[in-house]
Amino acid sequence: MPTYLYKNLETGEIYELVQSMRDDPYTTHPETGVPVKRILARPAIAFKGGGFHANDYRPPESKAREPKAKEPKSGGGSE
Repeated sequence: MPTYLYKNLETGEIYELVQSMRDDPYTTHPETGVPVKRILARPAIAFKGGGFHANDYRPPESKAREPKAKEPKSGGGSE
């Protein structure tokens, strides 16, 4: 079952409470009875390893490392 964050409306303390996804959000703490409100939190996702975005959308290494054609330099004299 997922863990949700709830904030105590009286003290501002934040709790982690486990409940089913199908249950309605708590309005009071199940043990103490104080009023609480569910708050949103960022998901804890870490993308590790090769093959995610940096490798998928970057140009191929052979094209990225090709030397650019240099224009010939003139002797500096005026014609």
